[in-house]
Amino acid sequence: MGVYIGLDIGGTKFMVHSVSQEGKELKRVRENTPYDLQEGIELLYKMIRDVAQGNIILGIGAAIGGPIDLNRGIVSPLHQESWRDVPLKEMMEREFSAPFYVDVDTNVAAIAEYVLGGYQERHFLYITVSTGMGGGFLIDGKVYEGLSHPEIAHQCIDYACEFPERVECECGGGRCLEAFVSGNGIKRLYQKNAEDLPPEQWSEVAYNLGMGLRNIATILSPSVIVFGGGVSVGGGEAFIKKAEEVMRRGLKLVTPPKLVLSKLGYDTAIYGASYIAKMGDTLYQKGGS
Repeated sequence: MGVYIGLDIGGTKFMVHSVSQEGKELKRVRENTPYDLQEGIELLYKMIRDVAQGNIILGIGAAIGGPIDLNRGIVSPLHQESWRDVPLKEMMEREFSAPFYVDVDTNVAAIAEYVLGGYQERHFLYITVSTGMGGGFLIDGKVYEGLSHPEIAHQCIDYACEFPERVECECGGGRCLEAFVSGNGIKRLYQKNAEDLPPEQWSEVAYNLGMGLRNIATILSPSVIVFGGGVSVGGGEAFIKKAEEVMRRGLKLVTPPKLVLSKLGYDTAIYGASYIAKMGDTLYQKGGS
């Protein structure tokens, strides 16, 4: 029997699963992410063999943090310090003699949400607000790529913050949206985890997200924006509604998109990974030159 393998390569955990050619999950395993690069690669090899269960591997897909050189499959996830310029595609294809596809985790999650969530909208945006923040933009069900992956979280915003002296983004830029709404940004600004924020600070985070969404809606004009990730899920409907109110107040020339929470929760990236393992380059709509 032939199987497809999906990898969710995160800064704190690895999740790997196998699916049948019909998309049914066969086996899933999870491990903590090692700090050391070589230890992490060897662990992924072991997990892939475990879930393959001796079956022929027809393709492998992976979701990982950016930045990524998509053409060569070289990864340097921002939140995994020991992973820099890793030729992951070359390594995996040499080890398993199977096609390997890797993309930014938000693109992969966007594909899963769109396909498994049954969306039909022509312009679809998935945003994760978690340890970091990112987005995947689909046009007619295909991932849009410019000259590089569009980084919606690293736009500059007109923010509200009671601790402006603590504003810092891990990308090295200035007033990035991610610095105000991501899990790491919240810890830096408020010196506590998102789940421990009092209402007034949650309101501040929602305001900043809304300001970023105003920019996103104005430039990309998506029909729907789906939110995933720990901060989004933790804040829930009230958080998204507050951000939507801020966004709508600032939109004068474009139609506001519909905002909804993820239907797949924390499984978006891994299901998207096994889907790109099967579908490969057919899922991508290239931009630029």
